Amino acid sequence: MNKKVIYFLLLLFLISLIIVLFDKDDRSKNVSDEETRAVYFSYIEFSNYITDKSDSEQKKNIITILNNIKSLNFNRIIVHVRPFSDSIYVSNYYPISQYVLNDKGKYPSYDILKFFIDEAHKRNIKFDAWINPYRISNLKNPSSLSFNSIYFKYKDTDMLGVTESGIYFNPASSNAQQLIINGIIEIVKNYNIDGIHFDDYFYPDKEIDLKNYDAYLVNGGTLSLNDYRLKNVKDLIKNVYSSIKTINSNVEFGIAPQGNIDNCYEESFLDVKEILSQDGYIDYIMPQIYFGFLNQYRPFKKTLNEWSNLIKTSNIKLIPALAFYKVGNYDKYALNGSNEWMMYDNVISKEIDYSRKNNKYKGFSLFSYNYMFNDKYKNDKTKIELNNIINICKNID
Repeated sequence: MNKKVIYFLLLLFLISLIIVLFDKDDRSKNVSDEETRAVYFSYIEFSNYITDKSDSEQKKNIITILNNIKSLNFNRIIVHVRPFSDSIYVSNYYPISQYVLNDKGKYPSYDILKFFIDEAHKRNIKFDAWINPYRISNLKNPSSLSFNSIYFKYKDTDMLGVTESGIYFNPASSNAQQLIINGIIEIVKNYNIDGIHFDDYFYPDKEIDLKNYDAYLVNGGTLSLNDYRLKNVKDLIKNVYSSIKTINSNVEFGIAPQGNIDNCYEESFLDVKEILSQDGYIDYIMPQIYFGFLNQYRPFKKTLNEWSNLIKTSNIKLIPALAFYKVGNYDKYALNGSNEWMMYDNVISKEIDYSRKNNKYKGFSLFSYNYMFNDKYKNDKTKIELNNIINICKNID
């Protein structure tokens, strides 16, 4: 065989190798070992697996939880560490959460947050500390609160208010904002977390800050009430971000707002357009796109693309949160699409596939653990959908 033939065959081999390595379908181009595959673990899950359990049973359950998540090739868990202005660790600012009290009604003999984080990291699972920044209680009657609720410490200040939907810290109070930030600083300094996570509980009520706004106007403020509220939330988010990065630049900060962008402005006073247009606010956006493809008001594809189009900086990751809790169930607010989740057993897996084609996509999350692993919450279609997810998540690292 002459040299020309050898060179030609070698060239063909190199071309074929390049094609194999780089000419993949759209999904493969967007899927890498950096894809976030997250599961929410809320205070409700704590009540199922941690509350009133012995210390050893708590630990055993945490290990099982993380092993279950790992078995599906998920790599991140978003854990409620402060659902009601309380704390699953011993804090200098917040009372111990009732959801981590053991069978003796006490905080366990070990640091439950540290144990959770350490066991997650042993399995290469990242740990995000999930915080509801303003919520104190879903109940509006203070007499029904536990004796150690943070409400009683600050009830005579402007830091909180009792509303029709419950008791919340006042977003317009600078003291309340500082307390929230102090609590986050405490976590980032003391625990080896991978992220701080806010969900969609932002402005709780349209009356809670009226006295603050009146004082703002008296002191020369010129913003409208809506813009004033938008600024209050933006200030908190920006200050949380800078506080985190000052301590540890590797800790990410993300928020999971309502999937309906209009509601972010009208109900939560969350200025997502500004937050997503520049650096300095968040590292990832996890919009709760809890809609099917046939949802009459908010079809999944359209909604995902709307969120994607708002992102104007390459430093913000798009990680849609998906409604695993709807699998096999009736979706009454979807109108013409109300039966979609009952008719089809692959809505979530199709949403993951579609999301992976978006050039800003960096992963997905599922709400929540119970609907994936607790038989009480599962249905006939859950197992099928989980198998679908296993198939599209395996062997992608």
